[in-house]
Amino acid sequence: MRMIANIFWLGIKELRSFLSDYVLLGLVIYAFSLAVIMQARSNSQELHNASIAIVDEDNSELSRRIAHAFMPPLFQTPRMIAERDIVPLMNRGAYTFVIDIPPNFQRDVLAGRQPGLQIDVDATAMVQAGLGSGYAQQIVTNEINDFLSNAEGVPLSSVNLDVRIAFNPNLTTAWFTSVMAIINSISMLAIILAGAAIVREREHGTMDHLLVMPLTPFEIAMSKVWANGLVIAVACGLSLYLIVRWMLAVPIAGSIPLFMAGVAIYLFFATAIGIFLGTIARSMPQLGLLYMLVYLPMNMLSGSNTPLESMPPWLATAMQASPSTHFVSFAQSILYRGAGLDVVWPEFLAVAVIGGLFFWLAILRFRSVAAQAI
Repeated sequence: MRMIANIFWLGIKELRSFLSDYVLLGLVIYAFSLAVIMQARSNSQELHNASIAIVDEDNSELSRRIAHAFMPPLFQTPRMIAERDIVPLMNRGAYTFVIDIPPNFQRDVLAGRQPGLQIDVDATAMVQAGLGSGYAQQIVTNEINDFLSNAEGVPLSSVNLDVRIAFNPNLTTAWFTSVMAIINSISMLAIILAGAAIVREREHGTMDHLLVMPLTPFEIAMSKVWANGLVIAVACGLSLYLIVRWMLAVPIAGSIPLFMAGVAIYLFFATAIGIFLGTIARSMPQLGLLYMLVYLPMNMLSGSNTPLESMPPWLATAMQASPSTHFVSFAQSILYRGAGLDVVWPEFLAVAVIGGLFFWLAILRFRSVAAQAI
């Protein structure tokens, strides 16, 4: 009971120290709010709500089918304009795409004359222009093929592709980037806060006071783990509910409490890394350099930015020893695909075992540093 009380009150001291450090407090608030919003609403590599107009000089069934095929969320509802208005409207930037269907288009298609169809593109919106022109060509081609397949004497296609996109039907980038921003911030801040707590104690001279008190290195380290872990867990939960679900309107398929349980397990590993780095670094700049050497490879190879399937087999196998890989795996399974505990428990177990090993190594390092200080 005395050990639990020591850990609790040392953690309270750690929380007070964190709340008085406005730089770290601002970093936590920024990482789980503005950073998530900016990453979700930044320029996305997808076509969304592109403005389009159609010049229908044929006024046939085929031309009307082509006009009705351009629908949200890829394109806005097409506006019908006259041929003489194409250049003025494009010069004003009123439309990104203008499709000009020439006269007798349907008759020439049925006769097999291969008529031309003009697509005017405003390339100043470079990403939209590049993606949208490809989508427009595919839509027009599909409508022409469907129209011809119903015409007399034209054989049906032997293959009909039916693409179904699961979990993110419109391929909305914000659905992915907003959640992954939170997942990356958890690893980043857990290492920074725990490491900064150790370095701050040494810079202020309070670490020597703690070591001469009737406290064990385990109690000192454990208090920093639960205090900093609590800060990150609270910020993560608020960000999921307020920023992702409410402000960005991103649907969460799975159970947030189950995800938070996994976060609590993972935080033991991440904070242990921070404590380990804090015992090596002598100042905050040194901690920052060590942090970049550890966090950047761990984050880039965890599967949050690049799928493990895209890595060399030996590297993907080696990354199974990192809890961050299993953390990203069960986070995506829960939040994106609605997986339950019966699906993600192996990842939970892997994070707990590997994280416990890292925590034990961090405690050993902290004890050796404490013994040298005494």
